[in-house]
Amino acid sequence: MSVKLVASDMDGTFLDERERVPEGAFDLVRRLHEAGIRFVASSGRRYDTLRELFEPVADCMDFVASNGAQVYVEGELADLEVFSHAAVRRLARIVDEFGAMHLALFDETRSFLLDDEARFEREKDKNLPNPVRVSGAPSPRVPILKASVYCDDDPMDLAYILSRELGDDFVFAPSGRRWIDVMQRGVTKATGVRQVLAAHGIAADEMVAFGDSMNDYEILRMAGVSVAMRNARPAIKQIASRVIGTNAENAVQRELRRLLEGR
Repeated sequence: MSVKLVASDMDGTFLDERERVPEGAFDLVRRLHEAGIRFVASSGRRYDTLRELFEPVADCMDFVASNGAQVYVEGELADLEVFSHAAVRRLARIVDEFGAMHLALFDETRSFLLDDEARFEREKDKNLPNPVRVSGAPSPRVPILKASVYCDDDPMDLAYILSRELGDDFVFAPSGRRWIDVMQRGVTKATGVRQVLAAHGIAADEMVAFGDSMNDYEILRMAGVSVAMRNARPAIKQIASRVIGTNAENAVQRELRRLLEGR
């Protein structure tokens, strides 16, 4: 297999246990670019935070952010998928019925919290930048790019409740220890990566994908080679072609070095 594109999740995958870009990783992105291999940061994080993380090499890579809602190819916005305001209102109403769930909505720069900030636990890509306490869904003029639900209890059970109540509007993927990613139907990391592939004339079977959480499911299923982290959710390890080490061991960076050496 000739690899022409690498798509990697960030938290729990490419980033280390402190949620930082590991030492030497920027050099790997540059080397991939020089070798003609596109590197795509594929994440639930928003574009602004991803761009900041990768500022030294941002011009050498592409971005699929907000679980596929923001797609940037060679520095240009290729797609922007915003939530339906009516669907967001339905989501807010259902979450409000259950005391164990707390909703956070995100536009390009702010986090809208529909509960007191103390009810949320910051985790991985849910660091709630620029929090704004609101009593309901923001105005329709506010473009919501991302939604997440913090759970006091097991997110798997609560994801089932949300799926039964709102499955026509959204897909619900447990993420991290206590969070559920709320994804628009038809918008995933995979739909974003497909746009990057098309822009560069690359086939999905020429791609390697790395991931650890349920919001990586679609992208791992579409990739020619799918790689799960040892710290991944069990279901992700089941569908992967291979399982490697943990993000704390910088396992993705080790695999990228092997890829470059093999070329």
